[in-house]
Amino acid sequence: MPPSKETPEEAAKRRKDEQIRRLFTTLDVRRCGELRDIDDLRAGLRELQHPLEGADNLLQEVFDHIDSGNDGIITFSEFRVFVLETEDKLRRLFEQLDVLHQGRLKRFEIQRALHKAGVHTTDGRMNELFEAMDKNNDGYITFDEWRDYLLFLPEQLPDIKNVILYFQSIHQVSSEGDILISDEALQSIGYFLAGGLAGAVSRTATAPFDRLKVALIASTENTSKRIAGAALSRSLFRVDTAPLVRALSDIYANGGLRSFFIGNGLNVLKIFPESAIKFGSYEAAKKFIAGPAGTDELSSASRFLAGGIAGAVSQASVYPIDTLKFRVQCESGGNAELGSVIRKTASKMWAQGGLRSFYRGLPLGIVGIIPYSSIDLGTFELLKRSYIKRKAKRLKVSERDVDVPNHLVLGFGASSGAFGASLVYPLNLLRTRLQAQGTRAHPATYTGLQDVIQSTLRKQGWRGLFRGLLPNLMKVIPSVSISYLVYEKSKQQMGLR
Repeated sequence: MPPSKETPEEAAKRRKDEQIRRLFTTLDVRRCGELRDIDDLRAGLRELQHPLEGADNLLQEVFDHIDSGNDGIITFSEFRVFVLETEDKLRRLFEQLDVLHQGRLKRFEIQRALHKAGVHTTDGRMNELFEAMDKNNDGYITFDEWRDYLLFLPEQLPDIKNVILYFQSIHQVSSEGDILISDEALQSIGYFLAGGLAGAVSRTATAPFDRLKVALIASTENTSKRIAGAALSRSLFRVDTAPLVRALSDIYANGGLRSFFIGNGLNVLKIFPESAIKFGSYEAAKKFIAGPAGTDELSSASRFLAGGIAGAVSQASVYPIDTLKFRVQCESGGNAELGSVIRKTASKMWAQGGLRSFYRGLPLGIVGIIPYSSIDLGTFELLKRSYIKRKAKRLKVSERDVDVPNHLVLGFGASSGAFGASLVYPLNLLRTRLQAQGTRAHPATYTGLQDVIQSTLRKQGWRGLFRGLLPNLMKVIPSVSISYLVYEKSKQQMGLR
């Protein structure tokens, strides 16, 4: 008996199932018959060159919506139901917008719908939305173009408001009322927030090391003769540790454990803008240097330059707070209220030299921070990118699919920070002494850079230029490590790369 002829409805259903199967096969890049997690969905969308693949803030919502069984896996049957239901909803919305009943949408039809829905957008943003959907650039949006772009709209009842919000989200653009923020501006805000959080956490955790370092730098006792004698008697180690022990004892005597955290409030106040500007400027500088080519293949020299620019900008921005913090640490006594010390110190600085008092040593600080930031950030990026490239090559996957383990992020941060801090420490010591001059802990005053250099070498020898390096390294290693770890993880949560 000959097979029955396929009806038009059956043929249409078969073609639709074949279309959905082809789409699912493209998404299933691992060819395992299912999408097992959000990374599988992201990889599939990347294969389709769909803009949603870069919108981590929406991917989980889309994955959960398709995964009707709530088992963490998207099967073909679940995907088929999702496509059929979503396509039906998108068709109804498309027909509502198609006021000319031509089976295609013009710009004015979308603008009209947005206006009726109370959604305000600029002509430029409207053109971007239209061009994103109009794949063949014929000036119209067909239903196929409409469906392909909005298929993964994470809303059960799509409307024109959700369409524009979806467009803004997958292109990493946020809106606040009538104000539309560009892609670059939103990413910069994300980098700034991640940097500020990283700085606050790391500096609070290492505040005692910073307090000890400043105490050692402020001390100007004449040690050059003792060091020479110690070298002859082979007791240099005992002499090197004596200032450290005395500084610990003095700090504790002036207020107990609380005394080790004097200035930490100013440090946290300073580090939010400092870290935010530092990290945000670094990303912005990389993008500016790289241009349209992107930052993935940026040379090491360019990364070093971007790091130097970021460090100089951040240092200059918060320098007055930095100077006030050092002087508060050098003026504080055990019984004084910290708030009154801050007010008195700031008033004294203003009376002595006005605004200039807050910027003592700034040129030296800029000179020091440029090589430090270049070495620090550049070395970290170099280590991280080298690891990603090697692992991606070994696993034969895209570099974007490689995650750097937390312990390696810590190791990279510690190595780059310690290396950079050691090289530029003499510059930072001289700068700190210029900032702290005339205080209770550092009564000496200087006429300028040459004077502070000569005074340090005369009283303490060349080793005096490295006074406080040990607690500084003890501070830098965990500080940089925690800072970069929090920064990297914050970027991931914000969908930044």
